[in-house]
This record gives sequence, structure tokens and C-alpha cells, in this order.
Amino acid sequence: MSEQDSKSVLEQVNYPSDLKQLNIEELEALCSDLRKFLIDELSRNPGHFGSSLGTVELTVALHYVYNTPYDRIVWDVGHQAYSHKILTGRKNQFHTNRKFGGLAGFPSPSESEYDAFIAGHASNSISAALGMSVASALKKEDRHAVAVIGDGSMTGGLAFEAINNASSQPNDILIILNDNDMAIDNNVGGLREYLVQMTTSPTYNRVRNDVYQKFKKGNLITEKGKNFILRFNNSLKSLITKQHNLFEGFNIRYFGPVDGHDLRGLIRILNNIKDLKGPKLLHIHTLKGKGFKPAEESATVWHAPGKFDKDTGERIAARSKDQPQLYQDIFGHTLVELAEKDERVVGITPAMPTGSSMCHMMKAFPSRAFDVGIAEAHSVTYSAGLAKEGLIPFCNIYSSFMQRAYDQVIHDVALQKLHVVMCLDRAGLVGEDGPTHHGAFDLAYMRCIPNLTIASPYNEHYLRHLMYTAAYGNDGPFVIRYPRGQGELVGWEIPMQALEIGKGRKLKEGKDLAVLTIGPIGNAASKAIEEAEKAGYSIAHYDMIFLKPIDEELLKDVADNFDNIMTVENGVVNGGLGSAVLEFLSDNNYRKNKVTRVGLPDEFVTHGSIKDLTKLCKIDVEGLTERLLAVLAKP
Repeated sequence: MSEQDSKSVLEQVNYPSDLKQLNIEELEALCSDLRKFLIDELSRNPGHFGSSLGTVELTVALHYVYNTPYDRIVWDVGHQAYSHKILTGRKNQFHTNRKFGGLAGFPSPSESEYDAFIAGHASNSISAALGMSVASALKKEDRHAVAVIGDGSMTGGLAFEAINNASSQPNDILIILNDNDMAIDNNVGGLREYLVQMTTSPTYNRVRNDVYQKFKKGNLITEKGKNFILRFNNSLKSLITKQHNLFEGFNIRYFGPVDGHDLRGLIRILNNIKDLKGPKLLHIHTLKGKGFKPAEESATVWHAPGKFDKDTGERIAARSKDQPQLYQDIFGHTLVELAEKDERVVGITPAMPTGSSMCHMMKAFPSRAFDVGIAEAHSVTYSAGLAKEGLIPFCNIYSSFMQRAYDQVIHDVALQKLHVVMCLDRAGLVGEDGPTHHGAFDLAYMRCIPNLTIASPYNEHYLRHLMYTAAYGNDGPFVIRYPRGQGELVGWEIPMQALEIGKGRKLKEGKDLAVLTIGPIGNAASKAIEEAEKAGYSIAHYDMIFLKPIDEELLKDVADNFDNIMTVENGVVNGGLGSAVLEFLSDNNYRKNKVTRVGLPDEFVTHGSIKDLTKLCKIDVEGLTERLLAVLAKP
């Protein structure tokens, strides 16, 4: 046996062009190699596990059939795209996935020409691919555009807006719906298999087109009735199967569902339909976690499981039980406490019950906790409707995902002063998920909206106090932002109390410099102050708690007594706490104060561990100490 023959198939493949030299048996072996590679790599370097295992055959088939990167494949979301990265020149770098300075965890055009579009937030693939397909038609290019949508992304409203628009534009888009039991019906049976084979065959589609052209030539189809053949075909299939298909109702040709793990079948179908004119949808059925039994049996747990033993399936705990709890768990348990005492309290999350710990509320009060799917805009307006009728909704959305519901916050909540509590999880730097997920902008984009109260807790105790205050010390819209990861305290279960809205607190006296912080980053600032004071300085520290309304009495006291002021926040410096302080000083004619704003830079911060990124942005203890000493050293 030659050295070449002894290599695994994956070792011989570096780019999609290499796939086209393989026969079907070798392609099937490649799928097996890919799964082994993914399991091995992700057991040591954690990432999104189950979704990418489920799309191995689809990825191989797409790159085998299509001419990438000239043909565009848009992934939605990037959780599914690890095999895509491995087959497009990044196999030898995959061990750096999600690490600082390494590969991004999601498709990124700046990383590879094979990544047609960024894919960190769900439901954007059909819109993007539709735009690409229309552009190709206008430019008279023979370029295919494929949108691969799955992992519940079809529940997002943007996906349906694109589908609604697809039939009215000149395009040949192919939408591949990767159904892994998270959405869409599950058809089975021999008749279904027969219809799939019939409707995807070249003969069927050639005859279908010939009939259409003859009808049109004989003036049997007017321009107004140009969709007659399509509608007749759809009606025939509906009559036979006794089912009506949603997509065909949008005048999009539908094929499926088919087995997404049948590589030969996928290649045949893709070859048969790729040159068909007009928008079309291929519905495939896959198993999330395919090839790794624990992941097949528990898709939610194995979506992003962390490190694990690839032989036993045992997950390796990232923290011990005697460490501080995650902020999200403090939220989840506190919400249950509030709900136990008040039946008006309800919980809402857009498809993140585990990630936000809304699962605790769902378990305790299943009729009062709602997962509305990947539909952030809907979740906010739905919460507004609940509040309008006297309930107290806690709407929990990741900070970066709340960007998708900005209009609803303004129009449906703030304008009507409705009592909606918006809890923004993953605020600030989030780590390995990178720029698509960093909660960098919420302080800035929320602060300009009238009627909002905006706050961030210094620690877990204050998260509980703020949740209680939002429910009972306030009757309007209230925003609470808190970070990903562990808190500061081991003992968090203290009685809740209402805080005075718009009031901060002095943590420490000082005379040389006043440091104003908001949120948990105040803990890092406190440690940095201790370090800086070893050089003989005296530094005051204030926890603002509220960004809006900001504590003007506290700011007046600071401005009167300190020439030097530093603001620290885990968010962009433009528009956040630092900007609010500058506005106060300007509006009140303070001229002598020098303000140093510290926060995230005016750029999209890369991916990496939170430790790496806080160091990069100089908002860790070491970086803050350096900044403090630099300010204090100036005359």
C-alpha cells in the first residue's frame, strides 16, 4: 500500500477542488473522517458541537456539487459551518478555532473567500443569498446562491420576510432548510420518497417546463396567471399527500423532506435542481449531534458542551460548586422567587431558555414562561402586550440580540411607558463568540431612548435588588444589563430590597482622582485602585448603578471636588457612561474637570477568552492600573 493510500481521505483534502477528484465511496469515507476530526478537536477545544456534526454530509455535498467560492453558500447560523471551515483551507488551523488570534467561531468574509457572508445572528441567510442571486441576474452572471438555514433560524421573522420577497424578484436562489427537529414538519413514508425522486428528476422538470411554455405560447396562460403551472403542481401534491406546504404558498418550489445524512441522495438532488430557474427550497432532515451518541440523545446539552471525554462522553466541569454562580443563574433563580410571590410575574425569552436560565422559570411555572423562538422583535412587543394587560414581564435577551428589537423597544415599550423589564444577558465582552456576540452597544443605544430606566449591578446582590426594584419600585420600562459568566460572591441568596432609582453610591473615599464605574467591571476597577494606591495616591470610587436617570447629585459632588475624573464601563466609550458624564459637565458649565473615558474601543473587538480580550482592551486589573497611574502622573 502506498503512503498516499494509507492516508485518511480527510488528510488528502484541503480545498473543495480536491473533493471533485473523489468517488462516492471516498466521499462517504470523508464524512466519517470529518466527524472523527470534529469530535477529537472539540473535545479539547470547546465550540458549537451538535450542529456541525449534523451537517457533515450536507457540507460535503454542497462543495462537491457547487463551484465555491464563485458560487455563494450562506450559512445560517454559523454553528453549522465547522465542516465548511475544515474543507476550505482551514483544517490545519482548526485547533485555533475561537481562540485569541485564531479562527473565528462563525463564518467571516475577512477570514476566507469561501465565507460568503457573516453568520453570527440567526435568520439572515435567505435575505443575503437572495440579494446575491438578484445581483447575479442583473449582472448576467452564471453564479449560484445557496442559503443554508437551520437550528431554529426559520423561526426568525427576517427569514419569512425574505421568503415573501423571493417570488417577486428575478432570482434562482436555493434555500436549504436544515430541519434537525427544531422546526418544520416531519414527513415520512414511501409516497414522499417517490414524490421527492419524481419532482427532482431532470426529466420531470424538463417536461414541466415544456408544458408551461406550450400553455404560454397558446395564450392559455396570461401574465396575470403566470404562476398557474406552479400552483397546479402544488395543488396536485397537496391533494396526493393531504398536506399544504407553507413554502409553496409563497410560490417557492419545494422539494423534500429528504434524508440529510444520505450523501448520495443529496448529491443527486442538488445536481438535479441547482440549474432550475426561480426560487426553490430543499427541506432536509438531519440529526443534531449525528455520530456521537450522547449528543444525539441530548441536543440542547451538547449544543456547546465545553470540554469532554470523547471516549466516555463525560463532560469536564469548568468550575466547582463552591465557586460563584453564573449571573444568568442568579437571574433565573431570582425570577422564580419573584414569581412564587406574585402571579403577575412572567418570563419571556427568544429561543435561549437554557442560555439565559429562563429554564428554571419554565420548570417551576410552565404556564408563565414563554420561549417565542428566534424572534427578538416579537419577544419585546409580546412582552409589551402582556404588560398592557397588567402582568410584569421579564424579557430576557442577550445584549447583542436586543439590537434586532430596537424599534420595538422604542415604539412598543418606551413610547407607551409600559412596565416591561428587559434583562440583557451577555452584556460587555463575551469571549470566544466574538464581535457578533459582544454586548458592546446597549448602554449607548438605550441611553438615548426616553422613558427608560437603565441600570447594571455591581455584583449578584445588586442584580437581585435591581430585579426587585424593576418589578416593584418602578412602573415603566426598565433595563438591567449584566455580563456572561461568574459573579463575585459565593453567597448570593440575600433578601431583596428596592433601590432608589437614579441613585449611585460611594464605595471609597479619595482626594486625587474620582473613578466612576457602572456594573460588575467596578470590581476590577476596585482592585486596580488598590494597586495604584501603592504608589502613594488617594483614589475615590463610585458605583453609579444607574446610567439613566444618572445620579446628578453625585456627579455635582464629584465635579466640585475632583479635577480628575475617570469613567469605566464594559461597553463602547462613545455614548455610554463616559459620554453621559461629559454631557452633565458641559450642561452645568463645569470647565476645570478632566475626564478620562475607559471602555471598549470604537471598533469591533475580536474573539478570544474574556481574559485575553479584557487585557487587549486594557479593562482588566492590570490595564486599569496602568490607566490610573498614567492619569495620576500627569501634572
